[in-house]
Amino acid sequence: MNSRAGAGVDALGTAHAPAPNARILSLVPSLTELVFDLGLGDKLVGRTHYCIYPKDQISAIPSVGGTKKIKMDRVREIAPTHALVNIDENPRELADDLANAGINVIVTHPMRPDDNLDLFQLMDAIFSTPAAANLYDDFIKARDRIGKVAYWPIRRAQYLIWKDPWMAVSQDTYIAATLGLVNWHIAAGTDRYPEITLDDATLSEVDLVLFSSEPYAFTDAHIAAFQTAHPTHAHKAHLIDGEMTSWYGSRAIPGLNYLNDFARRLSE
Repeated sequence: MNSRAGAGVDALGTAHAPAPNARILSLVPSLTELVFDLGLGDKLVGRTHYCIYPKDQISAIPSVGGTKKIKMDRVREIAPTHALVNIDENPRELADDLANAGINVIVTHPMRPDDNLDLFQLMDAIFSTPAAANLYDDFIKARDRIGKVAYWPIRRAQYLIWKDPWMAVSQDTYIAATLGLVNWHIAAGTDRYPEITLDDATLSEVDLVLFSSEPYAFTDAHIAAFQTAHPTHAHKAHLIDGEMTSWYGSRAIPGLNYLNDFARRLSE
């Protein structure tokens, strides 16, 4: 991993000084996992109850609430010096409350897979972790394993994240950029996470209907129901691991390997 000027600058352009003795509060599940994978688990003093990885270590870290609302009195008890947040997952007001409490708020906003490289460098620049270089190299290897996008046939996809109402992702999302690595193009939408209608008109415009395992936990039963309701499009429906396609940080490395294998199976 090559160091670069501005490596300690977050998504809002805020420069963060090196803090090798930091006490870290993570309010993003994928970043909590990244903290551990960077060897910084001993610096993590708080997390959300949605932070579930690594399963064998996470229970020892106090929870301060969810990703949208936290208990500030609990935050004051654990006394973090730094907080990891994300523009999509945490409200601006929450980040402001943390900053007003004297906590250094590190804002992240990966929008495409390669943004993980900047994320690894950001974490290393602030918290000084040699493991970041290994993640950097492993990510590039996983990305290169997928190969050039021209290798993959173009397929149009609808990526479902919710039911009642049906909701999907638009082109302007990390998920869409990830799927783009295998030349799967998300159907356009005016909102980043639009409500959609699953009917013959919309289904005729796509080659794949991907049912994500999160945030809505789609199962084989949902696939079967879809196939019964839309027999003409039954072959388009597939379950996909949402953690592997939407989580950034260290999870993006096995995520790219998963996507490569998943796409190859569907191409056979």
